[in-house]
Amino acid sequence: MTGTSILGHPVQRLEDPPILSGDARYVADLELPGAATAVFVRSTMAHARLVGVGTDTAAKMPGVVGIYTAEDLGLPDIPAFAMAPPVMSRPPLARGTVRCVGEPIAVVVAETAAQAVDAAGEVVVDYEPLPVVADAEAALADAAPLLYPDHGSNLVAEFDFGRTPDIFDGADTVVTARIRNQRLAPVPLEVNGAVAVPGSGPDGTSDRLVLWVSNQHPFGVRDPLAGVLGLPQENIRVVCPAVGGGFGAKIGLYAEYAVIAAAARRLGRPVRWVETRSESMTALVHGRGQIQDLEIGAKVDGTIVGLRGHVIADVGAYPGIATFLPTLTRMMSSGVYAIPKIDVRCSVAVTNTTAVGAYRGAGRPEAAALIERAVDMVAAELALDPVEVRRKNLIPPFDAPHTTAVGATYDVGDYRRALDEVVRLAGYDDLRAEQRRRRDRGDRIALGIGVSTYVEVTGAGPVPEFGSVEVHPDGRVTAQTGTSPHGQGHETAFAQIVSATLGVPMEKVKLLHSDTDAVPEGQGTYGSRSLQLGGSSILVAAEQVLRMARERAANLLEANPDDVVLFEDGRFGVAGTPARSLGWEELAGDGQEPLRAEAKHAQSAQTYPFGAHVAVVEVDTETGAVHLLRMVAVDDCGRVLNPLLAGGQVHGGLAQGIAQALFEEMAYDEDGTPLTATLADYLVPSAAELPSYETAHTETPTPLNPLGAKGIGESGTIGSTPAVQNAVVDALAHLGVRHVDMPCTPERVWRAIQAARLGSAT
Repeated sequence: MTGTSILGHPVQRLEDPPILSGDARYVADLELPGAATAVFVRSTMAHARLVGVGTDTAAKMPGVVGIYTAEDLGLPDIPAFAMAPPVMSRPPLARGTVRCVGEPIAVVVAETAAQAVDAAGEVVVDYEPLPVVADAEAALADAAPLLYPDHGSNLVAEFDFGRTPDIFDGADTVVTARIRNQRLAPVPLEVNGAVAVPGSGPDGTSDRLVLWVSNQHPFGVRDPLAGVLGLPQENIRVVCPAVGGGFGAKIGLYAEYAVIAAAARRLGRPVRWVETRSESMTALVHGRGQIQDLEIGAKVDGTIVGLRGHVIADVGAYPGIATFLPTLTRMMSSGVYAIPKIDVRCSVAVTNTTAVGAYRGAGRPEAAALIERAVDMVAAELALDPVEVRRKNLIPPFDAPHTTAVGATYDVGDYRRALDEVVRLAGYDDLRAEQRRRRDRGDRIALGIGVSTYVEVTGAGPVPEFGSVEVHPDGRVTAQTGTSPHGQGHETAFAQIVSATLGVPMEKVKLLHSDTDAVPEGQGTYGSRSLQLGGSSILVAAEQVLRMARERAANLLEANPDDVVLFEDGRFGVAGTPARSLGWEELAGDGQEPLRAEAKHAQSAQTYPFGAHVAVVEVDTETGAVHLLRMVAVDDCGRVLNPLLAGGQVHGGLAQGIAQALFEEMAYDEDGTPLTATLADYLVPSAAELPSYETAHTETPTPLNPLGAKGIGESGTIGSTPAVQNAVVDALAHLGVRHVDMPCTPERVWRAIQAARLGSAT
């Protein structure tokens, strides 16, 4: 095909018009005749023995069609994550013991939502309180209350690869620190929800269930749900309609899905469940939740000689994928730096809190927070510029795999280029000059400049993704993908790939996804994997279809297939003789064999996007108030397929990364009671709290897939958080402040200033 490819150019999102016009349908919008509404009765205690659950009064309330407890439904436990002890499996409804506030105890099903809410309020739960542990570090203490007495410990897993001898040999200083990655709530715009519709199978007699669910991984819901319900997988259809955000929190089977599916089958009618916002804050999995103790040794010129750390991860009451995430933190602990010796061990603990999941970045933001704060602390200790310390320790540019001291094998990278570009865009030297002027004047409003340089890992697994392409007799094209978009722009990106390969207009390409009946298999959307794996599979399938079409055209044109080309107008002909040509309608029509191909691109390894961010803040040294002035981000995700889509991903990621640094925290008291379970208490920033971002990209294509693409969905989140935290600390460095825990709230900043002043006074 000749001419300029559509790949690499900005293309408006195809999926936006129905969302903007209100035509998109979410779980709460589905019109299903006869659907009843489910409301869960949830634990108000963090740890207690269930003495009894009284449902008699509630069962007599108007409109109630069913009330179920664990004993009523008799469902098996949802298995614990593979790395966790089996005893930590989760019952869909609490059985015998509740282990966190918000754990579902019973479900009320009624004709209307109001009737279900009223009846749920009449369910009486009799508790016998048990001792509570709401902190992961305390959970690992010898005398800590046990969540699972049969296990004998609150330790879920430990990842320890031994000690490296003489790790700080040659160091002129060793800096110690405690880095806290506070627990976060994902807060998607659309809360969790599902609708279960029972029915008959294809044979008219077997059980059949359709589950409409707000989720990122339909097959990851279907397969374990089949096990819980005791149905063949092919008897369950899972559909993810429009999904209003997931951020990693909507992956896999929630206990509530299994319960409403069982209730629907019991009642023989559709049952809908949609969370309230306050319910979502304790029922949807949380993110982060790590304490990192570290030591970092460096020479007097800033050269880092070794890093040692201990990560304590809180996975909440029921260990899921968060059990695995500290291994990603360890894996990425070297960051972009050539650190010769690294020891990072990880301890994972259960607590009487909401379960933790794979919130945007999932283990990698925690690693960036660890190493980027450590590098800034080294710079402060040695009175060196933090940019120069980074430059001194960067891994040099490489186009062959580079393996770090902890065994991560980076594909390709040019970290100096990204750092130099962000420093240039930010006007770093001018910012430092302005900072010095303010300090010399003794200004109340201090200026802080924070830098972070990061690398992350995407394309998790790597597990291939399914893709197919078929050209229909009318010239239209259907593509299938096992990914499940919920805001990323897959319909646009994948249509670009098909259009560029087959020469058909994008509007003639239809993407099928997020339906286990419409797509034969799929791994879902998480870990910034979709374009590099799903997109590459669609590209490979489209190229196979193109080859088939060329051979068919060669037959019809009585030409050598090597001489047949796809002209710019989307028709096939012999090179140099465009007078006679064939269109897709002629090649796919008239009862010919379908032009269809399937592919699962087998990427041999994971990819490692990278970048550098600069944050500029002002801090009121009298009140502790922080104002973010600028956020400058340079990110490298390999080849950029669509700058608009990449920019949108960075934009959203920056907002969530900044939010962790300055605003958000899911907090519990010592009794395990959530203190920030509403949006009145949990501070999600609006546009008014965020600056306009300054963004740019470098491009270092990966050789691991035919698109040259790496992930971009989480990069903004990973790079921005330590940049903003570093900026706050930098603003206060002249006052003697060396660290401020996230979120850097006015109170926390003010207390750090006062502590530093008292320290200098003594």
